[in-house]
Amino acid sequence: MSLEKKDDFDHESWLETKDLSAIEKSYLVTLMWLDKRLRIVDYLELLEDMYYKMNLQMPKSHTEQYDLDNKFWYWYPLYSLGSLSIVAYVVLAITGALLGFYYAPGTITAEGADYALAYDQMLFILAELNFGYMLRSIHRWAAQFMIAGVFLHMLRVYFTGAYKEPRELNWLLGVLLILLTLLFGYSGYLLPWNQLALWAGTIGIEMARSVPLVGEWAAQLVFGGFSLGQPTLMRMYIIHVFLMPFVVTALIALHVGIVWMQGIAEPH
Repeated sequence: MSLEKKDDFDHESWLETKDLSAIEKSYLVTLMWLDKRLRIVDYLELLEDMYYKMNLQMPKSHTEQYDLDNKFWYWYPLYSLGSLSIVAYVVLAITGALLGFYYAPGTITAEGADYALAYDQMLFILAELNFGYMLRSIHRWAAQFMIAGVFLHMLRVYFTGAYKEPRELNWLLGVLLILLTLLFGYSGYLLPWNQLALWAGTIGIEMARSVPLVGEWAAQLVFGGFSLGQPTLMRMYIIHVFLMPFVVTALIALHVGIVWMQGIAEPH
C-alpha cells in the first residue's frame, strides 16, 4: 500500500446501493468527507500494515502454538492487575481534578496567620464540602490500590518470565513506571500538609541529603531547601498536578501500545 493518489470513486452512488441505517450512513458519510481531505483511510492502512509486519516478528503465543481455543487464563486475576491499575489511575485523575477545585497549596493565609492553608482546605473538604469526605477517600484508596496493583503486576511479570525477549524493553518501561508511581504517591502524600506529611517530607529531605555528591543539590531542587516550607509544598504540588500526570499518562500509553503490538505473555 502506498500513499499515491487513487482514482476518484463515486461514493455517493455506492451508498445508494446499500441498505444502511441512519447511523451507519452518517458514519460513512463523515468518514468519506474526512478521508477526502485528510486521507485518513490511507494512513490507517499504513498503520495496519506496520502492525502486522511487527507481529510477524513476534514468536507465536502459547495459544497459537498449541491451537488452543479456550483462553480462560485471560481472566486469571493476576493477569488483570495491569488493567486494574489503569482503571485506578483513571479514578485518580477524575477525583484529583475535582479535589483541585477546592485545594490551595499554601502554608499561611494572606493575613499572615501562622497555620497551614493547605491543611485548612483539606479540613474544609472533609468536613464541610458535600461528598468531600467520600471524594477524598476514593482518591486516597485508589492511590493505594494502584501502587499495590502495579507492584503485584511487576511480581507477576517477573515470576512468569514475561520480561524476557522480546519484551525486555517493556519490562524496563514498567520498572520506570513503578518508580514514577511511587513518586506520584509521595508527592500527593505531602499535599495535605498534616503531621504525617511533615514527617514524610522531613524524611525525604534527609534521604536526599544523604546521597553522595549531589544530595544537597537534589534536596534544594525537589524540596526547595533543607527544611520544610512553602517552597516544598509548591514543588510537591507542581510535581503532583502539572508534571507527573502528563509523564505517567504518556508512558502508560506507550506501555499499553507495546503490549498491544506484542501480545500478552501467556502462561506456559
